[in-house]
Amino acid sequence: MTAGSIPRRYARALLDLGSDQGNYEALGREVGAFAAAMKTSPDLVDALTNPVFGRAQRRKVIDAILGRTGASPTTKNFFYLLLDRERLVFVPDIARELDAMIDEKAGRVHAEVTSAQPLSPAHEQQLKTSLERLSGKTVLMTKKHDPALLGGVVAQLGDVVYDGSLKNQLQRLREQLTK
Repeated sequence: MTAGSIPRRYARALLDLGSDQGNYEALGREVGAFAAAMKTSPDLVDALTNPVFGRAQRRKVIDAILGRTGASPTTKNFFYLLLDRERLVFVPDIARELDAMIDEKAGRVHAEVTSAQPLSPAHEQQLKTSLERLSGKTVLMTKKHDPALLGGVVAQLGDVVYDGSLKNQLQRLREQLTK
């Protein structure tokens, strides 16, 4: 079994359970918070994944973390299952897969928008509306600035890139003139 399929299977199971309970978004946030804690603390990862520490000790660590975040019983049981199956090492991957599945179920897509200058609120809304029309989904935009674009905007929507930058237009013009 490939490493990618394990996180996907656990994420799918948790999404299905959350869908049945009507709280899949909250479950995603709770798993994401736990994964973020693991990403920022190598000591935590070691404490949770090292078999030198007994399961009872690792369960106390899980309880302490989830107690601080006020996690639901479903999330606690999910992490206990991962502990029992020695799958806690996959938590960051499970969180990533779960986030993607939740966005798909909720009809959301992430877009990374790079512009030469900061966009005005009106231009930002117009761009968001255009991207939503193209994708048919709600767009969550992340904005960046790159003066090297000279002007215009580059938007990456999933795997598709829409390049309306002046830099790209000049490049295409240069290619046409050199033919």
